[in-house]
Amino acid sequence: MESLRKLLVPFSVVYDVITRVRNWAFDNGILKQETFDIPIIAVGNLSTGGTGKTPMIEWLINHHKGKKIAVLSRGYGRSTTGFIELNNLHTAQEVGDEPLQIKSKFGNTIVSAVCEKRADGIKRLMAAHTLDLILLDDAYQHRYVKASHYILLTSYSNLFYDDLILPAGNLRESSAGVKRAQTIIVTKCPVDISKAEMETIKHKIAPLSYQRVHFSKITYHSALKNDYEELPLDKVAFSEVTAVTGIAKPAPFISFLKEKFKVEHLVYGDHHRFRESEINIFKKRKIIITTEKDYKRLAPWNLSNVYYLEMRMEFINSQPDL
Repeated sequence: MESLRKLLVPFSVVYDVITRVRNWAFDNGILKQETFDIPIIAVGNLSTGGTGKTPMIEWLINHHKGKKIAVLSRGYGRSTTGFIELNNLHTAQEVGDEPLQIKSKFGNTIVSAVCEKRADGIKRLMAAHTLDLILLDDAYQHRYVKASHYILLTSYSNLFYDDLILPAGNLRESSAGVKRAQTIIVTKCPVDISKAEMETIKHKIAPLSYQRVHFSKITYHSALKNDYEELPLDKVAFSEVTAVTGIAKPAPFISFLKEKFKVEHLVYGDHHRFRESEINIFKKRKIIITTEKDYKRLAPWNLSNVYYLEMRMEFINSQPDL
């Protein structure tokens, strides 16, 4: 696989040129950005996913508790188009698994919507609601909106400065794009990461004077959940479980489960739409543990043997002042 990717380097050069020209056009006003009279925080990454954007959005919602917050997503993988404001009747297929996960968790304490054209989505939200803050999910490259603050996430296991541009690597644009961020967060760090290693990573990131670098880790809830019950992990009577994942980077999730169980891992592509044949396989398993995002896509089948394990983002040493 590594040798194959090296053969793709010439295509990465072409992709790099295209993205650099696009960014230059935005930076110089040739392509126009819209600004709005409301604080807007854009969360995103330079790579192609798996950096923990949804936990970051959830952290921001909790951090700004008490404010009237709207979360605007593209709704990746949904079967619909245009602007949709989420309610309790929507499915993951209609609005996307991540927006549905966030809306299900926070309910009417937030407004949640999907729209491919973020500027149009913001206008629709502001026309319908009195808001204090808008969070843009996965919007680092969506430059038609000028956000108030940009948060760039980069995974500890795949730091942007060690990566290449698509298709030879996983970067959506050159690492020079890091300069747009005011906050840079290294996500999914080991629990025991040392101060010395954090300083080394920070040195390689080489933040500019207006940028702050923070480090975070993943923590998991102490109980499995589904629509029927909550089952404390220390009370799970099975020594063997089946893990089902359809996310970009399931390794941390699987590693956590392997600390507690013997795990059979059924792995699918990111945002995978489960089919009837796959559901029939799941029905034959005693207990299935999946991610919260995957559970939203499995929920329509009402499988009582499927549980999800909620994950959270926690900051190490310091947290951003946003």
